[in-house]
Amino acid sequence: MDDLVFITGNQHKADYLARFLGETVKHHKLDLDELQSLDRHTVIEHKARQAYDILKKSVLVEDVAMTLTAMGRLPGTFIKYFVEELGTKGICRMLDGFDSREAVAVVCYALYDGKEMRLFEGEMRGRIADKPAGTRGFGYDPIFINDGYDKTRGEMTQEEYDLNSGRFKALHKLKAFLEKE
Repeated sequence: MDDLVFITGNQHKADYLARFLGETVKHHKLDLDELQSLDRHTVIEHKARQAYDILKKSVLVEDVAMTLTAMGRLPGTFIKYFVEELGTKGICRMLDGFDSREAVAVVCYALYDGKEMRLFEGEMRGRIADKPAGTRGFGYDPIFINDGYDKTRGEMTQEEYDLNSGRFKALHKLKAFLEKE
């Protein structure tokens, strides 16, 4: 893992990864092209190849997608832009006219060494709240309610947050793979 670089400009994500793996992971911010596709594998594989081409070393990249059942495959890989442009309140209001507030969020990590692409995914199912609540986490966490809960991810304790996290599930798969290597 000494030559692995996590591609992120988000210190919170880098710290989370290091805490989870129990060791420091080098991280580097790169401005990568974002493909416009609803296929999350196409998007993350492109990011990983592009990062590898720039750094010429093994890279780990992350991408998040969330689908709102009422909207088909949207926003999918564009969730980051929906949060930036509409805010969490706007996403909640956007669903007010629909029968379903169900949502599925997937966190995917791609590990690429220039030869092999390995993907590690974690999924969470739930629904979108009527309005944002809580301050924990980032992105859509203040509006996402995991199945089996009556509070948003933004209101969860750290233990609840981790146990129900797509990121946590994906990282378990990544860690198991790295420990075999």
